[in-house]
Amino acid sequence: MAGRIDKILADKKIELPKAAAPVANYVPVVIANGFAYLAGQVTVWNGEFKFTGKLGKDFAVEQGQQAARICGLNIIAQLKAALGGDLDRVKRVVRLGVFVNSADDFYDQPKVANGVSDLMVEVFGDAGKHARSAVGVNTLPLNVAVEVDAIFEVA
Repeated sequence: MAGRIDKILADKKIELPKAAAPVANYVPVVIANGFAYLAGQVTVWNGEFKFTGKLGKDFAVEQGQQAARICGLNIIAQLKAALGGDLDRVKRVVRLGVFVNSADDFYDQPKVANGVSDLMVEVFGDAGKHARSAVGVNTLPLNVAVEVDAIFEVA
C-alpha cells in the first residue's frame, strides 16, 4: 500500500529516477541519530547526464531551476531507497546545500536553488521548508550545472 508521500508524488505526477550507485568511495546516504545525510546529487536522470555546463553562459536561470529540480528528485530517490521505500518516515527537510556551476558574472544562485527548494515543499509540505546555502562554484564534477546535498530528519 502506497504511503502519504507516494500518493502526493503520484497525484502530482512526479516521477522519481532510479537511485544511482555511487561513482567513487562513498555511500549515497548515511542515517545516524535520527538524521539522513545525503551525498551530493547531480543532474543525472536514470544514467543520462542533463544540464552540463555553466549557468550564465550555457544556461539561463529557468534551466538552472530545472537542473536543481533533477538533483532534488535524485535526493528523494536516494532517500526512499535508504528508508526501505517509506518516505513517510521523513519528519523534516533540515538543510540543502546547492552548488551552482557559474560563469564569473553569474549572481543568481539563490534563484537556481529555488528549483530544488520548491520541489521539497511541493512533496513534503511544511516539513519541506528548510535552511539552505546556494553557492556559485567555478566547476563541478563532470561539468554538471548543479549539485545538491541534503540533511533530513527521519523517524
